[in-house]
Amino acid sequence: MCGIVGYIGPKPVVPVIIEGLRRLEYRGYDSAGIAVAGGPSTNGRGTLELRRAPGKLRNLETIIADAPLHGTFGIGHTRWATHGRPTEENAHPHRDCTGSLVVVHNGIVENYLALKKELTAAGHKFVTETDTEIIAHLIEQELRDTPDLPLEEAVREAVHRLTGAFAIGVLSANDPDKLVAARMGPPAVIGLGDGEFFLASDVPGILHHTRNIHFLADGELAVLTREGVALSDFNGHPLPLKIQRISWDPIQAEKAGYKHFMLKEINEQPRAIRDTTLGRISFDTGQVFLDNLDLSPEEIRLASQITIAACGTSWHAGLAGKFMIERLARLPVDVDYASEYRYRDPIPNPSAIGLLITQSGETADTIAAQNELTDKGSKTLAICNVVGSAITRRANGTITTNAGPEIGVASTKAFTSQLAALFLLALHLAQTRGTITPEHSLHLATELGKLPGKLESLLSLSSATNTGMSEGVAAPSPSSTNIPYPFTERRRAPRLSLDEQCQHLARLFHSAHDFLFLGRGIHYPIALEGALKLKEISYIHAEGYPAGEMKHGPNALIDESLPVVCIATKDPADPASVLKYEKTLSNIQEVTARSGRVIAIAIQGDEEIRNLVEHTIYIPPAPELLLPILEVVPLQLLAYHIAVRRGCDVDQPRNLAKSVTVE
Repeated sequence: MCGIVGYIGPKPVVPVIIEGLRRLEYRGYDSAGIAVAGGPSTNGRGTLELRRAPGKLRNLETIIADAPLHGTFGIGHTRWATHGRPTEENAHPHRDCTGSLVVVHNGIVENYLALKKELTAAGHKFVTETDTEIIAHLIEQELRDTPDLPLEEAVREAVHRLTGAFAIGVLSANDPDKLVAARMGPPAVIGLGDGEFFLASDVPGILHHTRNIHFLADGELAVLTREGVALSDFNGHPLPLKIQRISWDPIQAEKAGYKHFMLKEINEQPRAIRDTTLGRISFDTGQVFLDNLDLSPEEIRLASQITIAACGTSWHAGLAGKFMIERLARLPVDVDYASEYRYRDPIPNPSAIGLLITQSGETADTIAAQNELTDKGSKTLAICNVVGSAITRRANGTITTNAGPEIGVASTKAFTSQLAALFLLALHLAQTRGTITPEHSLHLATELGKLPGKLESLLSLSSATNTGMSEGVAAPSPSSTNIPYPFTERRRAPRLSLDEQCQHLARLFHSAHDFLFLGRGIHYPIALEGALKLKEISYIHAEGYPAGEMKHGPNALIDESLPVVCIATKDPADPASVLKYEKTLSNIQEVTARSGRVIAIAIQGDEEIRNLVEHTIYIPPAPELLLPILEVVPLQLLAYHIAVRRGCDVDQPRNLAKSVTVE
């Protein structure tokens, strides 16, 4: 959620921190602030200057331009409100009573009311509505009790009193050129540069300065000075730094000419799928190689079930993964919302394998589910986009998705990469359990290898690759394009690119109050994902439903104003897929008979569907279990263009954060 950037080194402090906070804007925030210490002093005491502002980072920059800051080390923060309104006084950093010490915090202090009562009785004055201010006063109290106590020792004593989740950064004007960081729950990273050192809540905030990163683990405390970084646990025992070299190119965290990060990331999906499968599958034999799974073949063969826990978009990926694993590996799969898993008092099953799916690897609910699974005796695996994150460190094995940094709050390339990773896992489990023939393995591996090329064809001539083409900018002539999977309408002849057709649909439907998304079988999770993308970034109410459930309630909603998106694809080589398709056609006829306006996602060359509905978007053919990766792309673009049409903040939707690090 919140963004944290701290710096100590030879560069001007303020530009480094502001630049870092800007690169963390994707996490979502509603106020921002910065504190700088070590400036010129007239009375021999340390100086500390603070600037804060509600709203976007540009508001803070305006304040700094009017009242510049001076110092040698500092810390900044973008806040996503949990306790207290998004106002200037509630923005971080927060001060103690003396005004010489500040704290920034990501997380929640659950026992703050009891601590506040105790500290108030001791004479502390509180000026905000936040739980974070408690931390500053706790540290101040330790320094009052022991005046010569080093700052890090005061922080160490204070964190022992906190209940909840926290990643904190602390500086004091009276302890020069020192930053102290501590973690219990939300992510925090330490960056080691050439004579300079960084603190951040996520890698992109400091990636332009260093790729050498230590991921703080729970219970670790770091002291950053001009001489280096000292690491210890909360009890003061020294720990070694575990430095990882981040392979992301910093340019991957830039828009690269795209109008929005989300559009860039939609168009990066062919590369993300290719990188996720690269080196993990033999296209000669179909064999899958997942070297980072600490599960023996015997454990896989004896497994009684897979329990998937995930949140949001990752939960939708898990639902699709259930179909993949059960179909190929013949292994029962349960899929739980991670936020609900531990509250249903799950039955211990040591022969079950837990699978956590997470983009960040730091989602608080998913970490809690992982803890519950391991406490019940299950081994856990992770599908994650961030190497070294909390969930990957505890898992018995990880399939990294290799999607690169995903900045837009609404997940796109992380989702399709998760689907690819789940397919690899399903194939690996099937091969180990002997539930698939070598011939079938080779066929599926070959088809998986074709997906990036099919996605590239589907996405070619998107608005992004034409310098952010949007409303009012002429599109390339359709006659000059070479799009193998054209968009057609029942009464509309021109061949348009996928991006052009989604822009057209956005013009027609951007003022709708509701959307309905329908799918059967493995396509139902994609209907859920399409609905989620639309509601996340356009603020239109949308629901995903199993197509077969229409008669059990949703038919009552259908009228001439309701757009209904139907996923009506099929794999002709799969009889079950053909049957689902035929049933879906019947559901479409139920909608059109009630004047519903249908947008169908169909396989190229399907003329039957074209004659039934108002709008048809065609995608390339693929085996049934791989179709979701293709189906979701037009749904992402449709949501994107509707949101742009409605004037919404596509990359940072209101009330949402990229990484949900508190429950």
